[in-house]
Amino acid sequence: MNIQHDLGEVQVAKNPETVVVFDYGFLDIMDNLDIKITGLPMGNMPSFLEKYKDESVYTNVGTLKEPDFEKIYELQPDVIFISGRAAEAYEELSKIAPTIYMTIDNADYMGSVEKNARLLGELFQKEDEVEQELSKLKDKIEDIQGKVAAQDENALIVLANDGAISSYGRVSRFGIIHNTLGFKEADEHIEGSTHGQSVTYEYILEKNPENLFVVDRAAVVGGEVDASSVMDNDIIKETIAHKNGKIHYLSPEVWYITTGGFTGTTMMLEEVEKALTK
Repeated sequence: MNIQHDLGEVQVAKNPETVVVFDYGFLDIMDNLDIKITGLPMGNMPSFLEKYKDESVYTNVGTLKEPDFEKIYELQPDVIFISGRAAEAYEELSKIAPTIYMTIDNADYMGSVEKNARLLGELFQKEDEVEQELSKLKDKIEDIQGKVAAQDENALIVLANDGAISSYGRVSRFGIIHNTLGFKEADEHIEGSTHGQSVTYEYILEKNPENLFVVDRAAVVGGEVDASSVMDNDIIKETIAHKNGKIHYLSPEVWYITTGGFTGTTMMLEEVEKALTK
């Protein structure tokens, strides 16, 4: 099977047996499709994929950003899947096995999920299972879109990182809240950036969002200041979101570490749906 991707083009035989994957979103899809995995990085593993930390069954092949080339070479994989975090290792990994770079377009999250899932479905001959899972996600999204439209409120998305705060807009890693689910933007001029736009408490009060979605990066990468402490101050307490009980804390393991999969996306949607009941 010929596969074209953003970093190149590869030939891979269908139903590859020895699979190495460097993205937990793709691992999530493969897990749902019962695709056998041989090697993967085991640090920062989300709780719902914890079984893959069993080193008696799977081989630990480095970190999400730094592959252990020697261990991967020993496995002699039939295919390697990577995403942005391991992109710099593409050339080196390609010397070991056909390497497929799969990514998420922040402007079209669900379009990317569909594209990636269908590629995996074709490669592993699981097309029917893929369509069933995508159909479930589509139904859930349409339901939430209706509820968001009925509420007709705006939102601001921020990432708390050990005391620092960054805001994220519609074309960002968290943009699904705006560009798919339909929350209006409290700030339409946020710079598009991988690491968001650095902001202050005063900025949040100035934008005064009706909903404030908060992702706590420190909770998954290690930090001393949690997001609820960051948000617990007199300036934030002046916002409409705080006064109406609409500061929503999102799970960092699905919003920051594991985007792009079936279970993770379902969990993301459920968290937004829960926010709508406040």
